[in-house]
Amino acid sequence: MTWASVKLFLKAQVSAFSGGVTDYGLMILLTEWLHIHFTISILISGTLGGMVNFCINRFWAFKSNDGYCSSTSGQLIRFFTVVLGSISLKSAGTYLLHSSLNLDYKIGRLLIDSIVSYGFNYPLMKYWVFKINKLSNSEVDEEDYFERISEEQRA
Repeated sequence: MTWASVKLFLKAQVSAFSGGVTDYGLMILLTEWLHIHFTISILISGTLGGMVNFCINRFWAFKSNDGYCSSTSGQLIRFFTVVLGSISLKSAGTYLLHSSLNLDYKIGRLLIDSIVSYGFNYPLMKYWVFKINKLSNSEVDEEDYFERISEEQRA
């Protein structure tokens, strides 16, 4: 594991935490103060938390100078596909823990969030949503070849 991969993971976790605080805080507000059922609150708060998370991911955590494999609109579509899956997993998992184990929804949500974050969100964000362009081996070899020719001509 390289420092660059650890750094990327940590930046993604800061981004996820920022979106998560927005998501979790809004869920509590909607459920406790506005008396909206927690499964609906998770849907609403997850959408807004997702927007916060996308912006931080795109412009900071997964920012690439080499470019991305898809356009911003493509990334948005992929991102919200992941968020929809994430919200579904979080809502269903929280509901299952609450209904089967009578676990408070706030605690169940935190447990489910950690599983979904590391096992679902991060891999899909890194390898699908914010996938970075990489030069193919033939392109790298051609560049090295032309650099060597240029150096030989200078000598």
